[in-house]
Amino acid sequence: MAGRIQDPARPLAGQVAVVAGATRGAGRGIARALGEAGAFVYCTGRSVPGRPSPYARPETIDETAGIITAAGGSATPVRVDHTVEADVRALFERVAGEHGRLDVLADSVAGEDPALGRWTPLWNTSLEHSEAALRHALLSHVITAKHAAGMMMKKRRGVIVQVTEGDMLLGGGNVIADLVKSGLKGLAARLAEELRPHRVAAVAVTPGFLRSESMLQHFGVTPATWRDAGKKDPNFLESESPLFVGRAVAALAADRQILKRTGDVISSWEAARAYGFTDEGGERPDWGHHWRKILPSLPGMKDAQQRHAEWLDRISARARAYVS
Repeated sequence: MAGRIQDPARPLAGQVAVVAGATRGAGRGIARALGEAGAFVYCTGRSVPGRPSPYARPETIDETAGIITAAGGSATPVRVDHTVEADVRALFERVAGEHGRLDVLADSVAGEDPALGRWTPLWNTSLEHSEAALRHALLSHVITAKHAAGMMMKKRRGVIVQVTEGDMLLGGGNVIADLVKSGLKGLAARLAEELRPHRVAAVAVTPGFLRSESMLQHFGVTPATWRDAGKKDPNFLESESPLFVGRAVAALAADRQILKRTGDVISSWEAARAYGFTDEGGERPDWGHHWRKILPSLPGMKDAQQRHAEWLDRISARARAYVS
């Protein structure tokens, strides 16, 4: 059962959030949702005007902050390379100096990093950029969480969110991506135990089929015409905007009983069921429900899912044996 929130209109009023990787995709959606919930949002990342994305994307953190302020929220862009600890340390020193508090860290850095590669088995996986991918998409999260946790522990409050893929233990289309996505879930679980005595929560959050800027471009549609892509892939009709997972993060951050969920892997659709929010068009996509529906038609996937469930049962049984 979700905990009560203070003010349904602006439950995060007076709070301060850092969204790492706020340039595009889930990160931008989370920054927007935290802003609409009343938080002051630091939008961080590497892409700023005149210094474009290394992914050859046009979006910038300045654009994200502008969207928030145009909607009546409060935000500021800060260029940070989250793989450089000195940059990250300087960011949180600035937050401490300007606001004296940090309530939410949502880390979506490198969620769509092309270096993570495409769906492919191990023997076809290119390892040319794997070291950089692990640094950008996993180690950067460790560096950022380290400095955010230090601020939150002083106030004995806060939520650290790792944005990942899939609401099971594993996730990712190849071995490198899987190491990253499952590693972020493990990071949330470890942080939860270390930070529990300090009353700081840590969770991993996953979107469903995300209508990121790059995904819209792939299908040749816009945020207004996205349903047209359903002609190419009917599954796209069950997709969600980045704001949907953003509202999941905002709802979790506003939940006064969030410590009951610390360490968990939480999907956008599960959060929507618990907290009652909708996507920006008023719909409530449920990728989990859709996945259960299409799973039997995917070659080999139902059996793989069953083996995964059995493996998790064995791990759980071992854990219970130690505490029985």
